[in-house]
Amino acid sequence: MMSIYSEILRFIDYMQVEKNASAATIKNYKGDLEQFAHFISRQYGLEQEEIGIDFLSHKVVREYLMYLQDQGLKKSSSARKLASLRSFARYLCKQNILDDNPLALVSTPKQERRLPRFLYPAEVEALLNAPDRGTPLGQRDKAILETLYASGLRVSELTSLDVQDVYLYGDFIKVKGKGDKERLVPLGSKAREAVHIYIEDGRSKLLKPGHLEEKALFLNWRGSRLTDRSVRNILDKYMHEVAGNLKISPHVLRHTFATHLLNNGADLRSVQEMLGHVKLSTTQIYTHLTRESIKKIYDNTHPRR
Repeated sequence: MMSIYSEILRFIDYMQVEKNASAATIKNYKGDLEQFAHFISRQYGLEQEEIGIDFLSHKVVREYLMYLQDQGLKKSSSARKLASLRSFARYLCKQNILDDNPLALVSTPKQERRLPRFLYPAEVEALLNAPDRGTPLGQRDKAILETLYASGLRVSELTSLDVQDVYLYGDFIKVKGKGDKERLVPLGSKAREAVHIYIEDGRSKLLKPGHLEEKALFLNWRGSRLTDRSVRNILDKYMHEVAGNLKISPHVLRHTFATHLLNNGADLRSVQEMLGHVKLSTTQIYTHLTRESIKKIYDNTHPRR
């Protein structure tokens, strides 16, 4: 009998070697698939080696989704776990381990469509002006905030930037996104100025004798590459200063970037390219309009305004 656990390990190797999936994607796949196998073990009273690949069936997956629902898991999380199982099933079909995809008819949990959270221009202005530009860390933080808002980068894309990825005289940065796909993203004049000051002054002061060859653009106080968590902490610090208890994630600045571009007339395809979205449908969630934009459009277009 072919064990589901051994096939999960082979699938993870395949995703790493053949598909060059990111570390985060690999972690999610592994966690989702192992959780499914643990569910089977508890549900049917089986040891790991007793769980065959035949348990990846329409019936068992439906039971699993009902279990997740009973546990109060968000529909978005259940949908992601189902997507992992579908990818696994497609791999097994490709390897001729399964004749047919048993999950082809399993429907995705209906999602609640929520508008992405974003900041208004005045809130962004207060946030961007919060860092003390007279210190190396303040210069770094100013450059980080300006870059996030100017480019709409994911936090992982920001922290993976090297100095050589910044083309200040060309006003753009080279970004390595999901699946190691590279794209060029414009960098506005305000962000360019903040990054230039940081590179010329703050970054050189943050470099330590043992890290003089460090390539990372954004450094921590020890002179090494800044982490995603550190960027979140930086954002929390300045949001607390300007807005008290209001907390946002770096992704909210990505939402804000897209929302402001579209509200000011940018076309959806261009925003898709800058965000690094593979599907246009992913970008379309940002086509909501602020109340101010709706009122302005109404005032400018309705004949009896």
